Amino acid sequence: MSDVPLAIGIDFGGTSVKTGVLYRGNIIEESPRIDTQEFEAAAPLIFRINETITELREKHPKIEAIGVGMPGFVDFPTGMVHNLTNVKGWQKIYLKRELNQLTNLPVTVENDANCMAYAEWKRGAGRGLHHLVAITLGTGVGGGLVVDGRMVRGANFVAGELGQSSIDYQGPDGAYGNRGSLEDYVGNQQITDLAHAAYTKAGQEKERSECEPAHLTTLALQGDLIALAIWDQVAKMLSTALMNCCWLLNPEAIIIGGGVAKAGPLLFQPLEKHLRAQLSPAFKENLRILPARFGNEAGIVGAATLALEEAGFNVDD
Repeated sequence: MSDVPLAIGIDFGGTSVKTGVLYRGNIIEESPRIDTQEFEAAAPLIFRINETITELREKHPKIEAIGVGMPGFVDFPTGMVHNLTNVKGWQKIYLKRELNQLTNLPVTVENDANCMAYAEWKRGAGRGLHHLVAITLGTGVGGGLVVDGRMVRGANFVAGELGQSSIDYQGPDGAYGNRGSLEDYVGNQQITDLAHAAYTKAGQEKERSECEPAHLTTLALQGDLIALAIWDQVAKMLSTALMNCCWLLNPEAIIIGGGVAKAGPLLFQPLEKHLRAQLSPAFKENLRILPARFGNEAGIVGAATLALEEAGFNVDD
C-alpha cells in the first residue's frame, strides 16, 4: 500500500458530511458524519471538516489529495460553491482555496452528481467506456456526462443537470422557471404523490408513507397492479428525458443510480422497452442501460478519484 497514493473523499450533503479514505477504488476508512445543521456559517463547518482531514492524515500519511462533492452549482476551476439552499452561510464560498490553505494538499471541488458519474466511469459500471450518461434518482434528479472520454462540464461548469431538462413544455413551473422538468415527475416525493393519487382514485386508501418508492417496490413484487402501473409510468417519463440524451449524445451506456433505482427490474425493464421504442437502430444497437455499481459511497469514491487524477496520479489501476 505504501507505493500507492491515497486520497480523501468528502461527500457534502444537505444534512451531513461524509468523509473517507480511498485506496485503489475502495474506501478503507470512513470518519463519523458531521451534522451540517449544527453550524450557523461556512467557516466553522470548514474548520470541523479540516479537523477530520487532519485525523485521517495522521493515520494515513500517504494521502496525496482531497476531493469534495457538493450539491448545487460549483465553479470547477476555482472550487467556488455558488449556493447551498439547505446549509446556512454557503453563498460564494471558495472551498478549494480554503481547504488548500488549511491542508497544503491539492484540492478538487465538484458537483456531487458529477462525482457519482466519475465514480461509475472510472471505477464502476462505466469503466472502460468513452461515452456515457449517468443519472441519480432520489429526492432530486442529478446527472453527469462523459463524451469522447472527457467529463463534460459546459461553459459555466453546470452541464449534465438532467433533472432540469423538460419532458413537458406545458408542465408545472420548475425551480428555475423551466416548465415540466424531469425532477418534478420522478423525484421521490413526486413518485409518492403519483402513487397516493392512484390508490385514492381506485378507492384504496393508503398513508403517504405506504406510497413511497421502497413500499411501491414491495407491492409491485407482490403483484399489485397499481404499483406495477406506477413503475411503468415512471419508466415512461424517465425514458423521455433519456431519449433526448441519446439523440443528442449517442452514449454507449446509461448508468442509473440513487434510491429510486433500487426498484431494479421493476424500473429497468419497462425503461428499456420505452426508451428503445423511441430510438433508431443506429442509436440503440449497442446501447446499454446499467444499474450503478456504487450506492451511498459514490460521492466519496468519485470525489477522491477525481482529486487524484487532477493531482496528476494514474487512477486506472
